[in-house]
Amino acid sequence: MVLLDGGANHPREILGNKGHGIDAMRRHKLPVPPAFCITTTVGVRYLTEPQQTMDAIWPDVLDRMSRLEAETSRTFGRGPRPLLVSVRSGATQSMPGMMDTILDLGINDEVEQALASYGSPDFARDTRRRFTRMYRRIVADTSPPDDPYAQLRTGIEAVFASWNSPRAIAYRDHCGLSDRSGTAVVVQAMVFGNQATNSGAGVLSSRNPVTGSAEPFGEWLPGGQGDDVVSGLVDVEPIATLSHEQPAAYVDLIDAARSLERLARDVQEIEFTIEDGRLWLLQTRAAERSAQAAVRLALQLRREGLIDDTEALRRVTPAHVETLLLPALQPETRLAAKLLASGLPACPGVVTGTAYTDVDRALDAAARGEPVILVRDHTRPEDVLGMLSAQGIVTEVGGAASHAAVVSRELGRVAVVGCGHGVAASLAGKQITVDGYEGEVREGKLSLSAWSENDTAELRELTDIALRISPLRAHSTGDHPNLDDHSEAAVRAAMAAGHTDVVSATPLRTMLYALNAQANA
Repeated sequence: MVLLDGGANHPREILGNKGHGIDAMRRHKLPVPPAFCITTTVGVRYLTEPQQTMDAIWPDVLDRMSRLEAETSRTFGRGPRPLLVSVRSGATQSMPGMMDTILDLGINDEVEQALASYGSPDFARDTRRRFTRMYRRIVADTSPPDDPYAQLRTGIEAVFASWNSPRAIAYRDHCGLSDRSGTAVVVQAMVFGNQATNSGAGVLSSRNPVTGSAEPFGEWLPGGQGDDVVSGLVDVEPIATLSHEQPAAYVDLIDAARSLERLARDVQEIEFTIEDGRLWLLQTRAAERSAQAAVRLALQLRREGLIDDTEALRRVTPAHVETLLLPALQPETRLAAKLLASGLPACPGVVTGTAYTDVDRALDAAARGEPVILVRDHTRPEDVLGMLSAQGIVTEVGGAASHAAVVSRELGRVAVVGCGHGVAASLAGKQITVDGYEGEVREGKLSLSAWSENDTAELRELTDIALRISPLRAHSTGDHPNLDDHSEAAVRAAMAAGHTDVVSATPLRTMLYALNAQANA
């Protein structure tokens, strides 16, 4: 059990990604609500001995809750100034949307009355409604107990158990992540974006994770909480509107984002809440990004001196390069096809397939070898199997920080979100082409044109860097052994044979494989 007060001397593997980020922000005196972490070590033990583990840690949980009460000058489960908490998962590696989170925990009749006294009756009712709905969905299909500590204990258990949810297992399998590390649980004092007119919640990326442009990117929802923003069910505003609505909070947010980016030497995705005009940072992590953004951001950070040549290449994977070289639409082909829907481009690329609105039917079609486009009103965490089976994702609602957008970027699935109500029904069963560059869905299977590594300035720049530092230099032509097989195994074999130069049809990918092999040797 670790207090996240800025002095926790534990690695990310113990605190989890979320706890590690919170502790780093507090260490640098950024505005973060008080929190404590139940470590991944406990999370692993819970999976085999749930009752014994909870019994063993419960006295420490009560002690840390007393610390939160002292730091916030609030009391858990009673007025006049009640403390409510969030209970959130914290895997070592980011698994966006795959595990569970519970907000507004600790509310009962007495607490609701206290919230109504210092906030408003509408705020108190809305907060209790949110908690009850989330508790029933995540913990148990019954009303929450009145005892706040019973809520806390069952909430912690549910978050630990979500490590083995079907969606989390499927995600780890897809990404090749270990299932042995478990999750930490972060308990954090609540701040309320739904409290007043000058409150709200949002998600900010310090740079654009879709295109790679060097500008703040994100969304903001006045009067909402964080789960509203990521659900995709609520219409959100571009982050730029915050600069007009609450300029002081916006300046503080951008300053914090720049500081965190310098500290982490990477683009950060920050969850934040504004409570009655005051900015609070809830989480920071490396932003999920498209293949296009991965290349551009690595080169930007290198030019700015935040990372060196080796690190720039480490942040671009062979899969990123392969994605960038996938065939794309020529303008004349695109414009000649009927436009069926348009929305926000959430992950670049172009794919064609049959539109399915039902996850089970999409899985069956994919199992038959049919190219599938998953079209939903919005995606839910339990939809991840369907997302994995699909070539592309289209949603009716949701923005750039919605579940559909974030998970699509992580999975490398072409995505267009927020296409409007009724789109799913209008597309169902049709052969469609999804253009994640333009944010469009067009009719039919459209012909595409392929690119090479030499067609873009960014890939040529990366290739020049790789030629200087790769243990196996790869060239498109020359008097060197020819690498007929472009797999990682073939690259390892060439290195084992003592080759320093080879000819390859994909020189950059070959050298990225070689650098990976060198790093893992």
